[in-house]
Amino acid sequence: MLILILGVALWAAAHLFKRLAPAKRAAMGERGKGLVALALFGSVVLMVIGYKMADGSVFWGRHPATVGINNLLMLFSVYCFAASGMKTALARKMRHPMLIGFKTWALAHLLVNGDVESFVLFGGLMGWAVFQMIKINRAEPDWERPAPALMKKEIMAVVGTVLVYGVIALIHGWVGPAVFG
Repeated sequence: MLILILGVALWAAAHLFKRLAPAKRAAMGERGKGLVALALFGSVVLMVIGYKMADGSVFWGRHPATVGINNLLMLFSVYCFAASGMKTALARKMRHPMLIGFKTWALAHLLVNGDVESFVLFGGLMGWAVFQMIKINRAEPDWERPAPALMKKEIMAVVGTVLVYGVIALIHGWVGPAVFG
């Protein structure tokens, strides 16, 4: 479990470095991007290894109803990432679509994984996303909404969401539980 906790902590620290120590991060210049990317890669490796090694209590498991809800939440999560990148209508309504998508991803996984290691992994990452949003809102209280996107971008975001979700489901089925039960 310690490896999993270290992975989540490294993920949070690498992402929050710019917010918590802006002068140090700025002093690193472009070199800092590579170091942060390396820390993030290391955190993902630690989280994967730690999650596979962890063996905690189980409070609930997968159920057909929660799997269905999970899939709908995941579809919304992937769309939030697309909305963020393409500045769709959804991105005009919410300030942090990518972080909201990330929190939705974590919540969806907690819904179907009721074990201690999932609480640490998905709960810890959700906590990081909440803290990140708070830090951003305090540092930059004024938010300028993106310009309206063309209908073409809206359609591309929806089509891209379905395609990316399909790829995620396929890969998830290879390395983990089947997405559709």
